[in-house]
Amino acid sequence: MNETYLYFTELLGLPVYDLKGRRIGRVKDAAVVPLIHPARVDRYLVSGGMTWLSLRYDQVARISLDGIHLSDEKLFPYHSDEYMLRIGRDLLDQQIIDVNGRKVVRVTDVSFDLQTNGRDTLSVLEVDVGIRSIVRRLLQGGVPPRWIRRMQRRISPHSIRWEFCNIVEADPQRRLHLNISNDKLERLHPADLADIVEELGPDEREAIFETMDSQVAAEALSEVDPKTQARILESLEPEVAADIIEEMSPDEAADALAELGEGTSEEILDEMENAPGEEVRELLEHDEDTAGGMMNTEYVALPEDATVETALAALRGQEDLLESLNVLFLVDTEGRLTGAVPLARLFVSDMSTPLSTFVSDTLIYARVDMKQDRLTELFDKYNVLTLPIVDEQKRLAGVVTADDIISVLRHR
Repeated sequence: MNETYLYFTELLGLPVYDLKGRRIGRVKDAAVVPLIHPARVDRYLVSGGMTWLSLRYDQVARISLDGIHLSDEKLFPYHSDEYMLRIGRDLLDQQIIDVNGRKVVRVTDVSFDLQTNGRDTLSVLEVDVGIRSIVRRLLQGGVPPRWIRRMQRRISPHSIRWEFCNIVEADPQRRLHLNISNDKLERLHPADLADIVEELGPDEREAIFETMDSQVAAEALSEVDPKTQARILESLEPEVAADIIEEMSPDEAADALAELGEGTSEEILDEMENAPGEEVRELLEHDEDTAGGMMNTEYVALPEDATVETALAALRGQEDLLESLNVLFLVDTEGRLTGAVPLARLFVSDMSTPLSTFVSDTLIYARVDMKQDRLTELFDKYNVLTLPIVDEQKRLAGVVTADDIISVLRHR
């Protein structure tokens, strides 16, 4: 065979010959051992009468479409090994995440790189997910491989390089979690990651969220629809779910927990650290369709006599809020809301300028019990990006932002 590649559909069923050229069986599967080498085929599983035989890569002399010829005949019965990733059993027909295409695809064949350096070895090169591989599967065993290769030339290939694959590990007790970093997966935009998660089955979602960085998981979970959020959180151990919830903003955390049964919600809250846990508990006390149920408790409030210098110093300790922050609030000694200051004012004013200088005469706010419809009208009427929410004593309780309103409108 002049080609420097081989497909798994071609490898299956290849005859295996001993040193004298006698056939001792046919290939039934092949396995990678990622802890030893991330791509090299380490074992060939061969039918040998009543049992399967295990053939090491260094016992192979030559590999071609005509068969595998051995350089060592000392073979042993195959025994299942948890460190093996078997191509036929554990990879073929499994879902993988195409991080470049930002979607979930199903493996229909595998391409190997055939290397000759004293002996022939195979290394996983690509997983095939297109029409070409489907054709090979359909014709496998009924049409000679060389004919299939000629037939498929007219079909465009569709494959993903092995190093770009993230296997969705739904059953870690049976199949190995590949020694491939989740870095590429975690670098996806949360919205793209959420699209991928929504394509997966329950077991695969659980596997992804159990191994993902909790902050990345929180960002992705925030983009998923509420019902799917609930199913994901219910599938996780309470301590894992709590780690993810703690990374979410309090309002998003409360919304996610509100979709769960009371018992499950309490288990997760009990695993959370005291401060964020109490904050989320307080938000859960408000009706979901009110300002209190929508509000976020992440904001910056300063004393009435604060200056620009004071405000800038306070912002240095709130780096996590800077991306979404557009207004600062002033409160009196009792925590009552007295004014709102646009953030941009800080950067065009002297350090000693009192923030009260920038407060407008009309202060727009909403009560915690205001209904969503009325709240939406306020955003539309006054064209604001952030609206402060106060309690019965006019104490600042939280904020609702324009993206919260957009989310409400999207789900109607």
